[in-house]
Amino acid sequence: MDKLEQFRELLAQSGNVVFLTGAGISTASGLADFRGREGLEKRKSPVPYETLLSIDFFESDPETFYRYYKDFLIVGDAKPNVAHKAIAGLGDKVGAVVTQNIDGLHQLAGSRNVIEVHGTTLEYRCVRCGKRYPESYIKSAAGVPRCSCGGILRPDIIFYGESLDMRKLEKSIAAIRACDMLVVVGSSLVVYPAAGLVDYRGRNAKFVIINYDPTPYDAYADLVINEDISKVFASLDSD
Repeated sequence: MDKLEQFRELLAQSGNVVFLTGAGISTASGLADFRGREGLEKRKSPVPYETLLSIDFFESDPETFYRYYKDFLIVGDAKPNVAHKAIAGLGDKVGAVVTQNIDGLHQLAGSRNVIEVHGTTLEYRCVRCGKRYPESYIKSAAGVPRCSCGGILRPDIIFYGESLDMRKLEKSIAAIRACDMLVVVGSSLVVYPAAGLVDYRGRNAKFVIINYDPTPYDAYADLVINEDISKVFASLDSD
């Protein structure tokens, strides 16, 4: 039995699957990941990306932040790919989708109970009054987008240097503890605390990692598939 067949069999045997997804699941939708072969950290930038995406940098130089943010992080016309759609197509078998992504593609594909631990680029809020704005407003704004009150708008994401939303973390932990199969898709599993969520899986829960490159957790998984993510999920419909 090859690895794709093993994956299909494990899915068939499971009744409560949680997917933990990272940027690698969205590369087939035209969105660059961070640490992959064509990742954002390999592109030229006036400052390192972890600095550019830090709360200190945003507050000190919003002009530079938004110039590069609009080029690299706004989703634009990206659409869900075969992996997003396949996960949504599993329906009630999926207990939750815990995602490190900020692109909203899981929801667009039809997945329910999506927990965005790093926030989303689809919503923005004023740092002064808290008024909220959609992504469309940001796309049409020249320079640094501002609220009607004059305050700067910030994406509703977790910047480096900020703590994750504890409510989302607790919800993610509860979902992972309750699942009988945890599937990591497109994550390097090196960004904490999100990567550490895998440690909350139950002792008897199956653990699968689908990622093009090796991760620090491969030795603990029941199944590791280092192949193109789209190919793996396209195989779910191949029978």
